[in-house]
Amino acid sequence: MKGSSQSFRLDGKVAMVTASARGIGRACALALADAGADVVLGLRDRESGGDVASQIEKMGRRVLRVQMDVSRMEQIESAVREAVDAFGRIDILVNNAGIGKPAPAENVQEDDFDRTLAVNLKGTFFTSQAVGKVMMKQGGGRIINIGSQAGFIALPTESVYCMTKAAVSHLTKCLALEWAPHNIIVNAVAPTFIETDGTKKWLDDEEFRASVKRRIPLGRVGSVDEVAQPVVFLAADASSLVTGATLMIDGGWTIQ
Repeated sequence: MKGSSQSFRLDGKVAMVTASARGIGRACALALADAGADVVLGLRDRESGGDVASQIEKMGRRVLRVQMDVSRMEQIESAVREAVDAFGRIDILVNNAGIGKPAPAENVQEDDFDRTLAVNLKGTFFTSQAVGKVMMKQGGGRIINIGSQAGFIALPTESVYCMTKAAVSHLTKCLALEWAPHNIIVNAVAPTFIETDGTKKWLDDEEFRASVKRRIPLGRVGSVDEVAQPVVFLAADASSLVTGATLMIDGGWTIQ
């Protein structure tokens, strides 16, 4: 049996993280590299993510930036091929790409609806499919989907986003069941409000921040590292008997 510290190591593994230039994706990429993994940065703009790549290289890990808008099938397929050509395998996939334009349900526009589903659902499914085929050939792997507490609660003006994140959680169960015979472990994490560039405009509003903190029993919003470290756990041998689960990272919001 491996020692407890070794069960959290990812040495020799290759991880792909979508939407990894900033925020939660960036933190996940850096945390996986810190645990020993080489990293493929899936980027909507391949020219972005240079600072993340530099930090990973300074850790002594290999890193590859690939063009990967997950709403476009051809970019998913080419990114996965490029990653396998470069590293020979993909052991860990973090499906981080996600969007959600707030709007009252009666005002949601079809283009915004379609775009949110294309990234949050279609992108997550077909990226998992493409990488899953690689994992089947190599004898296994780990897939971690970045969901949200919004998949478990209702939030005003977030009907489409909530719907897609609920679907991500159920997709996690479906893939975990179907791919268990291939030794592919599939889990998800569901964060609450996290301090990122994307949430800044809301969390900078003191009234909004205070209302969020009142809903969270631990009394605060989260940091990107508080999402990234559980992702490392789900990518590592320490979680080898966990599959189909969604780990709530919400400070207790959804237990009430």
